Amino acid sequence: MVTLNDYLYNGDTVLKIIQKYSQDLKGSSIVTGNTVDMLHSNFLLRMEELLVHNDFLTSQSQRIREFYKYMTKQYPHLAFTFKGRIKSLIRAEEKFNAYIVGTIYDYYKKNGSFPEPAEIKSKIEHFRDLIAYRIVISMPKCHVDENEDRTETELKYLYEIANILPDFLERVGFCAEVSTMDVDLISDRINKSVRPYFKDFISNPSPYGYQSLHITLYDNESRSYVEVQLRTKDMDDYAEIGPANHLGYEKRQQKERARRDKIPQGECVYFDEAYERGMLLQQLELSKIDVNMFGAINNSLINDGCGLYRGRLILPFEHLSRFQNDVID
Repeated sequence: MVTLNDYLYNGDTVLKIIQKYSQDLKGSSIVTGNTVDMLHSNFLLRMEELLVHNDFLTSQSQRIREFYKYMTKQYPHLAFTFKGRIKSLIRAEEKFNAYIVGTIYDYYKKNGSFPEPAEIKSKIEHFRDLIAYRIVISMPKCHVDENEDRTETELKYLYEIANILPDFLERVGFCAEVSTMDVDLISDRINKSVRPYFKDFISNPSPYGYQSLHITLYDNESRSYVEVQLRTKDMDDYAEIGPANHLGYEKRQQKERARRDKIPQGECVYFDEAYERGMLLQQLELSKIDVNMFGAINNSLINDGCGLYRGRLILPFEHLSRFQNDVID
């Protein structure tokens, strides 16, 4: 079995690693007849395209910036950041294999048999956040009246921004995709006309407390999917450096191990290999790997300049709340 871990110790660039891994998965698929390995190889080729031919990202980020400019005029007292990134190679590999494991497990649990590759492929095609943008807002305390609740004020603005976002981005070349979340689970703060496009993890937090609004859009110019996440600063802190970050990792491990116990080993090669690849990545000691432009003292102290672990930054915009207005007024 070919795994990503096999390529992380030779000092290659991330691009070189993707190319070698993809080629070897394709070769293995031809020899063994494992069609899921071919799907895996093609997925990596899509990622390679993003890293090699990234001129479209300039156009894409500039069109996203139009919404940023709109917000600076519409919400001068809000502080907010716009960030964009291409998903890291390790995280993309983890998620790809998790899709396979989850799909097979759910199918087996329901039917007592294993899905055909076409069923697995249909689920893998839902992987649409290789490119993601995040809007994080915060209302400074000095702009909140004494009788106002700051958290509630931020939520009001966050949902208001969410209601505007789909139509605004439609005008600059994006098309919102219908969400897989039941619309009945979406907050009434989201307008009925755009509710089908959102996943509302604020009204429906994850088991480990993650909160955010998600929407997937298709960029008609680059012919690629992007995900936009909207959060308050508190939500972002909780997800990035707070309990959700660590607890999510622990719960994922427990969930994956439970699935292994439910499915007989050796019965489904697609499940076995995807599960093993995911477990190997979770056990990776980052300080021991050797990838060009990557350095790690341990699994917490990481300097990732190549998009291996943290992802590749493609958009940093920051708007500071206009405190000077208080002085002028």
